[in-house]
Amino acid sequence: MENNDTFTLAGHSFHSRFILGSGKYSLKLIEAAVTDAGAEIITLAVRRANTAEHESILDYIPKGVTLLPNTSGARNAQEAVRIARLAREIGCGDFVKIEIMRDSKYLLPDNQETVKATELLANEGFIVLPYMYPDLYAARDLVQAGAAAIMPLGAPIGSNRGLDTKAFIQILIDEIDLPVIVDAGIGCPSQACEAMEMGAAAIMANTALATAGDIPRMARAFRLAIEAGRAAYLAGLGRVLERGASASDPLTGFLHD
Repeated sequence: MENNDTFTLAGHSFHSRFILGSGKYSLKLIEAAVTDAGAEIITLAVRRANTAEHESILDYIPKGVTLLPNTSGARNAQEAVRIARLAREIGCGDFVKIEIMRDSKYLLPDNQETVKATELLANEGFIVLPYMYPDLYAARDLVQAGAAAIMPLGAPIGSNRGLDTKAFIQILIDEIDLPVIVDAGIGCPSQACEAMEMGAAAIMANTALATAGDIPRMARAFRLAIEAGRAAYLAGLGRVLERGASASDPLTGFLHD
């Protein structure tokens, strides 16, 4: 993609539209995400950075990569705010991804508590990226609360099922004047490409890379797919006929000869 094709989060510009999610981490995965997928943002669970063990996940994230600590494990807004403040104290910066989940079976985000946490943290100067179920009313509330972007799920976390919520994500892309980063459920490069063709600002993935047979090759595939989807979106996709056909070349003269 062109060097000037960036997206912005609270005044910070990023060229790469691939974000490595948290969860399944290894040095090989992080290296592939940065080197092969071009990731400039990597999320991390604060509980994995704030550890008494000898090594921290922070030791493996290269300098220059923006840290996006998440509030994984929070069950309400108060817990999420406490985790975000802790992340700032241990040197993770002002970015924070809000994750609030009371449901342990499907791991669906609690939109109502997410709006509360977003407003509290935005007022404290955090750059807040809330993970949310794709609901237009909740998205509008997050805009009013001060979110820097919204991160609707494509499918349940870790499922690799793709864009189960495609129609609802498209509504958010069309109606919300913030970057829409598709998070959770993206399982293969073609699904990432499809989300970018819809107009998503970026893609977050983890399990799709972490469980691949060849992690660096899969990371490269994601980068190419995201670039292709973005290029297609900028080019303007061709029309879709609901019925019938339309000849790509004029046939009238041939048929009447």
